[in-house]
Amino acid sequence: MIDVHYWPTPNGWKITIMLEECGLAYNVIPVDIGGGDQFKAEFLRISPNNRMPAIVDHDPVGGGEPLSLFESGAILEYLADKTGKFLPRSGHDRYRVLQWVHWQMANLGPMMGNANHFKNYGKNIAGDPKQLEYGTRRFVGEVDRLSGVMDAQLSANQFLAGADYTIADIITWPWAMAIGRLIDESMWDKFPHLKRWVDEVGARDAVEKGFAVRRDLREQKLTEEEEKRRRDLLFNQTNDSVRKAREAAAQAAS
Repeated sequence: MIDVHYWPTPNGWKITIMLEECGLAYNVIPVDIGGGDQFKAEFLRISPNNRMPAIVDHDPVGGGEPLSLFESGAILEYLADKTGKFLPRSGHDRYRVLQWVHWQMANLGPMMGNANHFKNYGKNIAGDPKQLEYGTRRFVGEVDRLSGVMDAQLSANQFLAGADYTIADIITWPWAMAIGRLIDESMWDKFPHLKRWVDEVGARDAVEKGFAVRRDLREQKLTEEEEKRRRDLLFNQTNDSVRKAREAAAQAAS
């Protein structure tokens, strides 16, 4: 059994989709990232970067004690190696897949996260819209550029790393499928190959199941004060603010 420390966000969906694709049994442990669960001592023991997702495999490769992992790219690579699925064992094809996995981790995810922050969340924090103009333009423009990178790759390949569906597709789809919603649905007209791939991957049974895991957690009704508290927890973190959040979580647990 694999414990999945999870919240229904693009990074969380990567793991539940992969687990569904691999047919592995798993147990979902919600990590309410707006409520401060990521600062609790028991979570920090497996994810010292205070970010979800993370997993604990109670039947790890090679046996022995349970194995904990954080960072979605590392988790998907581990699960692929554990099951022998969606990642070639060796050779050129393996590294063609891994380059796109790292591309997503370093590019699409962070850039879309920043674009979403400046375009949607920032207006609730900054107050002055002019403070957001440069950041919005910078990161929305980068998402546009990265969409073009994917569209060009998918114009010559069925999937991101070539002819086969791999963890490169699994790790990228949860972010890529939201590009139109983040920026403008008309963007899909510019990137028809990317749209074709988003639709094909999204129609897979395992993707639909993984995407639906604990969807109810996203439907919580919050007061304005609760929304503000969540924004304070999620954004503009420093070492001091994280330390205080950890202390508050420890005090609440005692």
